[in-house]
Amino acid sequence: MTPLRILYLVLSVGGAVVPWLYFGPWLWENSFDLPLMIEVWNANDATTGLVYDLTWAYGVLVLWVLIEALPRRDWRSLWAIPAGVMVGVSFALPLYLFLRSRPDRPGGPA
Repeated sequence: MTPLRILYLVLSVGGAVVPWLYFGPWLWENSFDLPLMIEVWNANDATTGLVYDLTWAYGVLVLWVLIEALPRRDWRSLWAIPAGVMVGVSFALPLYLFLRSRPDRPGGPA
């Protein structure tokens, strides 16, 4: 594995762990009340702006993954799409770069 792929993998793991250091305890303290979490995300203009920023970034990431993965028939790269929904853009983007940067095998993408 190349140093760049290792970096993408480390960034992906960090992008999954760091947000959940905050989300996890909050959800635990609030009995996993997802509607309350969404309400808090829209508590003021700053947090609402951040939600829209991350949502927009995720939409662009989905478009990018589909535009690159479908013609190449690189089905493994599509894992970045549910990763963004289940964890977040901070995990999905470096995961996609990690998956996208793997070497081609003879006969096409693996």
